[in-house]
Amino acid sequence: MNSPKNSDIDAFKQHLKDRGYKLTPQRRAVLDKIIENEGKHLTTEEIYDLVKSDCPEIGLATVYRTLQLLEEMNLIFKLNLNDGINRYELVHDEEDHYHHHLICVKCGKVIEVEGDLLEALEKEVEKQYKFNITNHLLKFFGTCVECDKEL
Repeated sequence: MNSPKNSDIDAFKQHLKDRGYKLTPQRRAVLDKIIENEGKHLTTEEIYDLVKSDCPEIGLATVYRTLQLLEEMNLIFKLNLNDGINRYELVHDEEDHYHHHLICVKCGKVIEVEGDLLEALEKEVEKQYKFNITNHLLKFFGTCVECDKEL
């Protein structure tokens, strides 16, 4: 299990302080679990279950409020995979766009696509429509290699 990166915790503390909030033990526990499980696209309930093991007094409502606060502060991104369940992932300052996702329609596996596949298309759209694109979000739906083997 990875331990939370001090730079992520320090950045979070500073964001909270700048907005008049405190880093409570519950907020710290939620952030720790998101950082420790980076890339897993955890749901609210999964985050709650993980946090509850270290912080048994925490309530589900506190986790929901903390996730909402983290999202408002642009520290996490709420990912909707068209299945009615929100998942969360960290936002990194060095990323200039949301990364793309491959979603298996059979098992629900989510694979992150590294790199910006749409840079040339973005430039063409901006030019053709005189539209300044600030970001994009792309999801591919299909079956993963493990599910294809079952077919």
